[in-house]
Amino acid sequence: MPESKPAQAGAQRAAGERSEVRIGIIGAGVMGGGIAQSTVAAGYPTVCTDIAPKALDAAKQDAESGRFGLAGAVARGKLGAAGADAARARITWTPKFEEAAACDLVIECVPERLDVKLRVFRELDRAAPPGAILASNTSGFPIAAMAGVTTRPERVIGWHWASPAYVMRFAEIVVTADTAPAVRDRVCEVAARCGKHPVVVKDQPMAWGFVANRVYGAMLREAARVVEEGVATHEQVNQLMVDCFRWPVGPFAMVKGAGSGWGDREKS
Repeated sequence: MPESKPAQAGAQRAAGERSEVRIGIIGAGVMGGGIAQSTVAAGYPTVCTDIAPKALDAAKQDAESGRFGLAGAVARGKLGAAGADAARARITWTPKFEEAAACDLVIECVPERLDVKLRVFRELDRAAPPGAILASNTSGFPIAAMAGVTTRPERVIGWHWASPAYVMRFAEIVVTADTAPAVRDRVCEVAARCGKHPVVVKDQPMAWGFVANRVYGAMLREAARVVEEGVATHEQVNQLMVDCFRWPVGPFAMVKGAGSGWGDREKS
């Protein structure tokens, strides 16, 4: 999958550039690590934390030498050596939750379990500065539920990324009835500087998936039916969708890549 031009431009624009906004990331999995790479490439000092040392080590290694890592971007001429060095200097990998929570914009990237996310938002409300924005990268849980366990619902928002985070332009910005317009605008500004295309949508507590995953879920259910009926295999469905609609990967490959990361081009 080629790197998007906006992501490349954001990385090049950020060489030697600093920002007044510090970003904290809670969770260093496939998404958290990729988001951290995106924000530092865009010029934002970033602190990424995880309770698992192995996750932190893996995220750090992937940001450096993974398929979409800084070293590869330099080798392909997408990012200068000075820009890569500056990006490396902006990121802090830490097991200390409080260090990431102490930032201006904190993005939650923990596993997709609502009970875990609610616990994290309670802890963030306690630990983050009063003016901090608390964002969730949830794929579809209601943002209102997370806002409801805080004392700052007007400063809680959804920022749903797509995998691989460094490449995809996708930025689904999810607002509740309480989200302050200034918070919405600030997150959209950060997303745009990261080379993304922010689209603001409304939170829908009674329907999982916002926009992108509601539509994708319907497509994936039909793809599964095709396989169950013996019409085609997983691999054939993937290839047909790539060939017909110019998708970078097929529906089943997207599930695999989003969950376990992107090595060589996914086929199944």
